[in-house]
Formats: sequence, C-alpha cells, structure tokens
Amino acid sequence: MHNWYTEGPLRFGLGIENTFVPQGGPGLRPIDEYELTEHYARWRADLDLAAGVGAEFLRWGIPWHRVNPERDVWDWGWTDRVIGRMVELGIRPVVDLLHYGTPLWLEGQFAAPDYPQRVAEYAVAAAERYADLVTDYTPVNEPMIHVLFCGEYGYWPPYLHGEAGAVRLALAVAEGFQATQHGIREVLGERATFVHVDASMRYVGAIEAPEHRATAERLRHQAFLVEDLVTGRVGEGHPLLDVLLRNDADERVLAGLAARPAQPDIMGVNYYPRHSTEVFEAGVHHGGGFADPRPTRDDGAAGLGEMLEEYARRYGAPVMVTETCVTGSVAERIGWLEASVAEVDRLRAGGLPVVGYTWWPLFDMYEWTYRHGSGPRADHRLSMGLFELTETADGLERRRTPVADAFAATARRPQEVAAGLG
Repeated sequence: MHNWYTEGPLRFGLGIENTFVPQGGPGLRPIDEYELTEHYARWRADLDLAAGVGAEFLRWGIPWHRVNPERDVWDWGWTDRVIGRMVELGIRPVVDLLHYGTPLWLEGQFAAPDYPQRVAEYAVAAAERYADLVTDYTPVNEPMIHVLFCGEYGYWPPYLHGEAGAVRLALAVAEGFQATQHGIREVLGERATFVHVDASMRYVGAIEAPEHRATAERLRHQAFLVEDLVTGRVGEGHPLLDVLLRNDADERVLAGLAARPAQPDIMGVNYYPRHSTEVFEAGVHHGGGFADPRPTRDDGAAGLGEMLEEYARRYGAPVMVTETCVTGSVAERIGWLEASVAEVDRLRAGGLPVVGYTWWPLFDMYEWTYRHGSGPRADHRLSMGLFELTETADGLERRRTPVADAFAATARRPQEVAAGLG
C-alpha cells in the first residue's frame, strides 16, 4: 500500500457529490448530480476551485451509466479529460466506482444475476485505462445505503422490500464489491489503495427498552453487514447469520465471500452530525427507514470520534473521515469544520490512525427528494459546500463562501507546521 496517507501529516480533501440513479419512471426523475450541478460542463473550473482551497485529494466518481452506455460499449472521453487535469493540478484522485447507479441496460440493476460480473468488468476497465494516473479506489460508496434504499425500503431500483430484499441486495453488492477489489488488485498490484467507505449509523436512546431491544440490536450489527461480508467476517457466530439464512441466502455465496476477503487499506467513515444518530424513544413505535424515520440527535464531534474508533477497532485499518459537513448557515458550517477537525486532532494525538479528512461536498448538491419532485432543482438545493450554487442566466455560479477560506486555512496547517511556520 502507498504510504502517502499513513506517513506524514493529516491529509485534507474534498468530494464532489456523485449520486447517480439514472432510471426514471412515472413521477420519478433520474438523479445525476453531475448534470444537476452542471459539473459535466464546469468540471475544469470545479477542479481549479478544489486546488485553490488546498485539497490534497478529491473523492470523485466515474459515471458508470455514461462511460458504459450500452452493453460492452465504452466512452471514456470525458473522464479522460477530468482525471488527467486532476493529476496535472497535483490533486490525488480517490475514485468512487459505484455511487448508487447502474447503467440503464442492466435489467434488474443490483439484483441482476450478472451484476457482480458486470460491475467488476467495469472496474477493471477503469483500472487498466487509468493505471498510470489513479491508484486509489472506493469500490462502493456506502454499501449499506444501497442495501437499505434499493433492497429494504423499495425507494430506488430494483425496488425490493423488507428483510428478504435487504439480504438479497447485501449479498449482490458484497459479491460485486469483492470482485471489483480483486480485479483492480490484479491490474495494479501493490500500488492499489482501497478506501472502503460506509455511512455511520448510530442508535441511542431507549435501545434497551423491551419494545426496542431486538430491533436496536439488529440495526447495530446491520450497519456493518456488507463490510463484514466483504472482509470475510460472516460465518458461524456472526449475529446476523440466522437472518441471512432464513431469507434464503445462498450458502455457497456466503462461503465464497468468506474465502476471498477484500480488506480495506483505509476504512472511510461518512458522518453527518445532524443525521447519523437515530433515537429510540420509550413507548413510541418508530418504523425506521426513509418513509418513517426515527428522530435524530446531534451528538456533534463526540459521535464522530466514536464512529472513527469503532471502525478502526472493528476492521483493524487506518481510518479516514470520507464525508462530513452540516447543512446550514456559513457560521454553522465553519463551526462544524473547526469542531470536527479538533476531534480528529484529539484522536490522532491519542494514537488513533486517522489519516484523512474530507469535507463533502466542494459545492452544494441537490437533495435526493428531487427524484420525486416536480419543481425546479432550486427547491432541493442543500447548503453544504465551500461554494454555494447560485442560479444565474448563464447557469449555476459557484460563489465562494467564508467556509472555503476556513477550509483553505485548515488544509494549509499541516504544511505550515512541517515547514516550521506553525
């Protein structure tokens, strides 16, 4: 593994939101965040913005549905230009290969029988094409969100529901994840760095109340299910093995996953203080899920620290904050930047191997509710970025905010300390 992350100062990076759900339908608009934010057209200026605020790395996704528009047809022209320019600017690409969406031609999406084969084929094609430019890959961003939204809630394709749907999706995503990592490793060898990334899911409150105990216990384990499958941790004694088997999990698939573990070089943790912690209330039934969410609680930097420690302990790898921010005013965003970086500093001082910090995103994004809406995209804008998206006659202007200045000062800090200036 490259020592760039683990040797030297804390690395600061940014992300560009790259959710892709290209399948539409009656009352359903496709989501392509690059199109919604006009990144396809403004990519060069966007990369300049990232470089200008001192980003050392950029979490950025390849739009699989665009580079592979038909079965066995590839179009890499746009990604060639973006990745080439990123490297020219001295920004290290951390490439998201799968950020939810599959190509339109893949019938059944994640439930397609050949999904694991097809996603690995795409990943290997990318690794071969960019072998001289990219070594750092995230095989699947937030695999458990895939499982929940596509397999349990029926919110995104292939619209499966319930426990059985979640099990089916978890196995499919895990098989594709493993095949992706092993395929890239064959191309890049030890030059490859795999940054696994999942969403923090904390459960607090009346979790020991009789009416909630079983659900809370299952959810605490479920939050790690795909990563456990991918890293070969699901076997006899795993707390969710019975759930898998009673929902017709193929024991040959489980055995195959256990036999070919794909370990993270870095374990990425996505944490949003206002959303990552769900609260169980005594005597109150909360169904959970997208349509019937439990209330949330902002546990601030303490919650972030807990999640980083949990993932480091569970998977035995260095950890990275791979997404964090608050949706709010400039002052609120700066406040969270300062508090979260201070927590990372505290953990590092205590010996926890936190190797990177990612503010997500570089500029604002559009909420996933856009898919079910009918009004203009402006109705769904989330104020999250260092740069705010503002509608103009010429499209979306990226307006610099004081959050960008605060991030730039923070990102410069390790270099100043190293130079004896801090």
